[in-house]
Amino acid sequence: MVDQSTATDPDLDLVFGALADGKRRGMLARLIEGPASIGELGAPYEISKQAVTKHVRVLEEAGLIRREVDGRVHRCRLQRSPVDEARGWLGTLERYWEGHLDSLEAFLATEDSANGGAQNNADDAEETTR
Repeated sequence: MVDQSTATDPDLDLVFGALADGKRRGMLARLIEGPASIGELGAPYEISKQAVTKHVRVLEEAGLIRREVDGRVHRCRLQRSPVDEARGWLGTLERYWEGHLDSLEAFLATEDSANGGAQNNADDAEETTR
């Protein structure tokens, strides 16, 4: 069962909102390699520096990155904690679906054996007529 308090966590809303944009996911992927300046994060995209800064701010507000200012250079680093929280919540859903898919598989196996493999026999008959 999904923990309702986690499912309505505003911090998770910020994380998933930040991850909803492909450019921001790309910036996070770049930060896996190590710290980067805002200019480096925006380099692969044909967007203004102002737009890059806005994307960085969204990632920062979600807690996904931390920005350090050294004079005029703003360097960003990946933060692990919000990703771990999101992964934990998604793991709950994964366990739910795995259980349901296992139940479906068991049901289909029962149906198949109850029908005496009728579908397999029909498939064999169809191949014979070709």
